[in-house]
Amino acid sequence: MDTGLLLQYLAIAAAVLISVWVVANKQFPGGMRKLRIALALPLLREGRAAWLRVIGRWIAPPGRAADTACGGCNNCDPPAAGK
Repeated sequence: MDTGLLLQYLAIAAAVLISVWVVANKQFPGGMRKLRIALALPLLREGRAAWLRVIGRWIAPPGRAADTACGGCNNCDPPAAGK
């Protein structure tokens, strides 16, 4: 296989995977959060190599707000000064 053709296939595969990830995040946010947790937890266990733990922290979703009164969307803006 020609090297140029292989690079073209790899670029198309990367673009497809990224677009699938973006659409899945938009359409199924709860499911994607559970998937990210399921992928990250084994990598974050004690005794894993440091580079695996870094990948696990990168994959893990951001934490939810502890105060569930606001819904826990992590989208709260701090109050503006002077108001």
